[in-house]
Amino acid sequence: MDSTMLNSIRSNNHRELSRAISDIENDQDISPDYFIQLHPYIQQSVRIGITGPPGVGKSSLVDCLIPEILSQAKSVGVVAVDPSSPFSGGALLGDRIRMNRFYDNNDVYIRSMGSHQYLGGLAKKAQEVGDVIAASGKDIIIFETVGIGQAEHDVVKAVDLTVVVLMPGTGDEIQLMKAGLMEIADIFVINKTDKKGANRLAQTLQALLHSFSKPDSLEPPVINTIASTGEGVFDWYNLIGDHLKEMDKRGILESKRLERHRDRIRGLIQDRLLRKFWSSHQLEQLEKATQSVESIQSSPYEIAEELLTAFENG
Repeated sequence: MDSTMLNSIRSNNHRELSRAISDIENDQDISPDYFIQLHPYIQQSVRIGITGPPGVGKSSLVDCLIPEILSQAKSVGVVAVDPSSPFSGGALLGDRIRMNRFYDNNDVYIRSMGSHQYLGGLAKKAQEVGDVIAASGKDIIIFETVGIGQAEHDVVKAVDLTVVVLMPGTGDEIQLMKAGLMEIADIFVINKTDKKGANRLAQTLQALLHSFSKPDSLEPPVINTIASTGEGVFDWYNLIGDHLKEMDKRGILESKRLERHRDRIRGLIQDRLLRKFWSSHQLEQLEKATQSVESIQSSPYEIAEELLTAFENG
């Protein structure tokens, strides 16, 4: 990275931010030196993941949360992780239709990011995008995902605190157990609490959390909101701050960040070794070879061994 590009990002140039993130998304050959130079400037930002089933009001909650952040003289970056078009590879839900009332505010940066094409590599992409936004000086970085699945678990690996949003009347208490959300949530938000069943969902959730929590662990708090009116959002923002302080006090935050750092080192080395072993020509050969398999009679292990032997022998 040349000094001009670094200075542009450091000076909160949103156009340069967008260009850098596009390079990350499009798998441009970015030198490690790029991120090495960014690293001294990324430590202060808090990274928050907001996930939950579709339709629970995550985008509306984030839209309500942004003014609360700004009211505390803080800046925020929002990355909306959207499903990608299978044809174009781009995000179907563009950032231009999200929270567009903040488009001219230099303290708010909003970007959508497709998830379809990464096949498990979203955690690395999200971390790199988070680094770039953090280097621009944003105090808080929010990753909002569209549902429950691998993309959501990948995003959790890139954040300090995970908020799971639910709503009454959808059987979410069963869904969250199936999806393993009990393990990833630091805070639960029950949105649309003006709907029937909100109290029952809160009670069920608190009972589940109490029974699943280990002794001396930090049990995730549960808070009610109504995004359509903004009710409860101020308390939710304060709860995020309080919970982060408690996580910091108990050493959870430092431990989480350190483990994330270690995972990134392992992932970068694995990625480098894979790239070194698999040239683009070899990947094309592998695709052709696997596509030529037209029967399930042979063991996949046997076929894999044959292909590896063929590759090793040139």
